[in-house]
Amino acid sequence: MRINVKLPLATFGFLLLFAAYIQAQQHSRSYEQAQKHAIDYPKPAPDFFEGALLGNGGLGVVVTTRPDAVVLYFGHNNVWDIRIAEHNKEKIGTFQQVFDKVDQIPSTFKNLTDDPWYRDYNKMTAENYNKPYPRPFPAGSIVLGFDRRHAELIGHHLDIANGICDVKFLTADKEEVVLQLFTEMKEDKIWMRLMDKNGKKVKSFFNRIRIMPDSSTPKDIPAFTTLEELDKGVMAFKQILPYQEPDIYNLKIGHPQDKAFSLTLHSSTSLKKKSRINWDGNEEQMHILEGALLDNQEFVVSVSLMEGLSTAVLQKRGNSSSWSEFDRAKANADKVWRSYWEKSGVYLSDSFLEQIWYRNLYFFNCAAKEGITAPGLFANWSYNDIGTAWHGDYHMNYNTQQPFWMTFSSNHLEKNLPYVSLVESLMDVARIWAKDYYQLPGAYFPHSAYPVNMTMNPYPVPDWGWEISETPWTVQGLWWHYLYSGDRDFLKERAYGPIKEAVEFMVAYMTRPNAKGGDRWKDDKYHIFPTVPPELYGLRPGFEYNYDVNIDLALTKFLFQAFIKMTKILGTEKVDRQTLKSIEEIQRHYPAYPTTISSKYGEVFVSVPGEHDQVVYNVPLPLSTVFPGEQHGLDSHIDTLQILQNTFRNQQNEGGNDLVFANLQAARIGMLDIEQFKRHINYSLLPNGTATDKVLQVHGRYSDGTKFDYMGKMGIWFENFGLPAVINECLLQSYNGTLRLFPNWPKEKDASFKDLRAVGAFLISATQQHGVVQQVEIKSEQGGLLRLLSPWNAEVNMKRNGVKSKVSGEWIEIKTKPGEQILLSL
Repeated sequence: MRINVKLPLATFGFLLLFAAYIQAQQHSRSYEQAQKHAIDYPKPAPDFFEGALLGNGGLGVVVTTRPDAVVLYFGHNNVWDIRIAEHNKEKIGTFQQVFDKVDQIPSTFKNLTDDPWYRDYNKMTAENYNKPYPRPFPAGSIVLGFDRRHAELIGHHLDIANGICDVKFLTADKEEVVLQLFTEMKEDKIWMRLMDKNGKKVKSFFNRIRIMPDSSTPKDIPAFTTLEELDKGVMAFKQILPYQEPDIYNLKIGHPQDKAFSLTLHSSTSLKKKSRINWDGNEEQMHILEGALLDNQEFVVSVSLMEGLSTAVLQKRGNSSSWSEFDRAKANADKVWRSYWEKSGVYLSDSFLEQIWYRNLYFFNCAAKEGITAPGLFANWSYNDIGTAWHGDYHMNYNTQQPFWMTFSSNHLEKNLPYVSLVESLMDVARIWAKDYYQLPGAYFPHSAYPVNMTMNPYPVPDWGWEISETPWTVQGLWWHYLYSGDRDFLKERAYGPIKEAVEFMVAYMTRPNAKGGDRWKDDKYHIFPTVPPELYGLRPGFEYNYDVNIDLALTKFLFQAFIKMTKILGTEKVDRQTLKSIEEIQRHYPAYPTTISSKYGEVFVSVPGEHDQVVYNVPLPLSTVFPGEQHGLDSHIDTLQILQNTFRNQQNEGGNDLVFANLQAARIGMLDIEQFKRHINYSLLPNGTATDKVLQVHGRYSDGTKFDYMGKMGIWFENFGLPAVINECLLQSYNGTLRLFPNWPKEKDASFKDLRAVGAFLISATQQHGVVQQVEIKSEQGGLLRLLSPWNAEVNMKRNGVKSKVSGEWIEIKTKPGEQILLSL
């Protein structure tokens, strides 16, 4: 970015003072800024996807509202149907055995499944994944019923700054009454109380309360057990989650590794059973786990979820629910939220994008936290079959990684730790599959995975199951964690092992005889073969489109470069000498990224050699070298930049997997159309404020008969909480160690940000007004070389350790010290 400064000196002085004021205010107003983006719903919200989302990173609650009741749906990242099918191990064979058979299938076949052996093998290897388990297990729901003659439900208000949801009513006397709800942030408990608009106690108009275990509970697992102590205001149920499949599980005896959860409700007042006359004139009793509330009493209720090994999950009453306990828990939760928002903030003249930034950081905090199972596709909100598509599992070819992309630049490294723990939990099965199936060293990470005990690849089908990109992709986030934190202990203790084993596998895979030069290739390159482009083509006869996929090449190069740097940092060059030598040899004979010629746009990148320029992609592969590969960007050679720009203009995406992904790629090369990006988000928004996956076009896997919003009712798409990463990349880029300010932000839009995190463990704050960057504040956590592309390209003021000086030039380079703060201004 180049700015020719020609404003009067007095104007600059005013702007500088104003910018300094803004910077000072930013450090205390991220919480208040979040409050501006509350989610209001001015009518009943009976549908799951209309309800307010609450959570603490483990527990997730959806607050829905009917004209006659408030209904809460419970889920938890740790609560899963943990049964897993691992059949046909002896039939799967080894990779080489399958490869040899596939290699013999005539390349003239239209599809590999035209071959009877492959068709049967494909079906057999998919059998385990076709089971209904594992999957997230909904943890039940709570119904708070009321008489519509006494109250009218008029809507809800969710304050994303503190996670407080106010459900609003009008009484028969036209008084405003609020049911206030929030989740504790350190315990799996939700609180609710009824009060007037001034926060004072009111008499309850709720006439019943009911717990409903999920109706989708399979019949082949133990029935839930109940606890009712209505005089004490207590109701609860416990559900056992068997460890074994139905054909071997003993319902009477159980298994030592069975898990369970319990949902316990405690009311501040006692409950009692009542009868009622139903529609055909007969008397019916209240259901089990249903009780009537006493008239004209205050209403305070807490609901706790306990989960873990079945032997450790006990049905107990827990603490009492009272007004004072509600206030205590509310104050503690508010402290956690304030600490969360203090990490960073953005302040944009574009209110829609600012809203998207804050709301998705809110959703992310509700959905993930350290010490809890990493969220699957649909995070911790579920009900019946909502949240169970594709088992709600981990897809390691973008879905799992994407939401965590925003944790780095948003300065929430603590939120990447669930992903780190996930990678660590996959190491055993990754090693097993590399050794037993591929007969190679290191670790091969599977396409699909679950948070349950696995001893084999859950999806060994040789189409998506042969996607090689997923191994470097899985460990990429560990290296990023180090780059953005500078935490050498983390690098040594948590990143080095998984990255090294991924490298060992990739080196061995690329140096296999079948992958090196020879008759097949007639060159001296080390190829990535066979492989499959993510969500495209599958395995093809003659291995057409099954080698040197650009995302495989880009991520593997990223992995090799990271490993080389890591060994220097940790001093393991001697220990890893042979691996480093192999990497050097491979890099000397590395395949080129595939391109083709577009008649309209010129040379463009494509996903795989031999591909034409009119492919409609599911995952935005052509710009993989930009992201996640990070091999190309704004600092690339002018010829490469031209190809990137051509590719961006040519690329077609069918929708569903590109809301964050493709737009982030565009921002990285300065080509994101902000207004079009906003329209794309708006197209995908649900009433609850989250963005779903939506189809954009046909001629890929979709047809004119496709329902373009078919994915919207599958669940809350955790992956799209990564949207703040796109906005961050418009404001600050640092992926290659060079800082660029506002590289894809319109000059006509004012913007500022506080403490966005950059590679090198720098926290950056900056303000742009009237198209001019006013000042930049840099905090160096680890010390190191700061390299900034000057947004002024003119002499500017620098304040460092209280000492003022001048710096100038296109590039500003400063050797910083740990803990140092630097201020640059006009």
